Amino acid sequence: MTALRNLLTDVDGVAVGHATDLDLGSGVTAIVFDEPAAASGSVFGGAPGGRDTELLDPAKTVEKVDAFVLSGGSAFGLDAAGGVQAGLREIGRGLQVGTARVPIVPQAILMDLLNGGNKDWGLHSPYRDMGYTAFKAATDGAFELGTVGAGTGATTASCKGGLGSASARASSGHVVAAIVAVNALGSPTIGDGPHFWAAPFEVDGEFGGLGMPHGFGENDTVMRLKGVNLTATTIAVVATDAKLTKAQAHRLSVLGHAGLARAILPAHLSADGDTVFVAATGRKPLSDDAQFMELCHLATIVTARAVARGVFEARRLPVSGSQATWHERFHPGGIADPFAM
Repeated sequence: MTALRNLLTDVDGVAVGHATDLDLGSGVTAIVFDEPAAASGSVFGGAPGGRDTELLDPAKTVEKVDAFVLSGGSAFGLDAAGGVQAGLREIGRGLQVGTARVPIVPQAILMDLLNGGNKDWGLHSPYRDMGYTAFKAATDGAFELGTVGAGTGATTASCKGGLGSASARASSGHVVAAIVAVNALGSPTIGDGPHFWAAPFEVDGEFGGLGMPHGFGENDTVMRLKGVNLTATTIAVVATDAKLTKAQAHRLSVLGHAGLARAILPAHLSADGDTVFVAATGRKPLSDDAQFMELCHLATIVTARAVARGVFEARRLPVSGSQATWHERFHPGGIADPFAM
């Protein structure tokens, strides 16, 4: 059995590509499927931004997608899906509608316009071109985490956010994995210390191996926000090689949100736009509902782990006043930061 790399691309039929602009302080991540994948999703945040998210409702007609896009840029970032569509159209992909092909590319965006990067891009935003770049960069192998792609400009209440990923194998052999751009209004860490809320789920020290604190005081659960007038949003994709219906994919997205709630306190606020997409490549059938429920369980866990990994792997943006990283706050000197001012 092939060893897992702890990435979304551990799921057969999935490729991931980034476009990163450190000067802009933003980026795009494209998740591209070798073949159209059964898909759904759900939005639990109060201030979401998305494109073609409504078609993911199990009651809607379209069953499969060609790609998902996660992007910074707030509403301007919605241009990124057009760039990914252009790349898919270029290679003949898309839903057949009469004599036309229409690539199906739902997207979610996060708010990173106020992170100090240069957003003076002129008449048209750069996100369509970044979407195309991310599509062209997509690989089914290893990809970068942290301050890359959709996680480039991400922040949280306690330290720099970023792009994380994690994977797991079910007892049935099915693989479930998540990729998350962590731009939370709340905090991924406990109190004023370095411990992650996702610590109970950590595997092989993937985000520092600190475990949970020895005890909890009142200060540890006080609400911490990065601001009350800023929209934020954590956006994610959960993928599996199992064969799922659209309704099952929707249920998996709900369990992905459970993972966000276990890794970020608080999650799903009125100024968050927390969104989880799900795709099933269908390479391996399920034999019974017990196998599906284990996938749901693992979707929660890999999403929580991916949140913590995104923060752990993040590096400071090379702009004045940018947010300090987890390593700078809690482990100075532990990992060299190539972007540090």
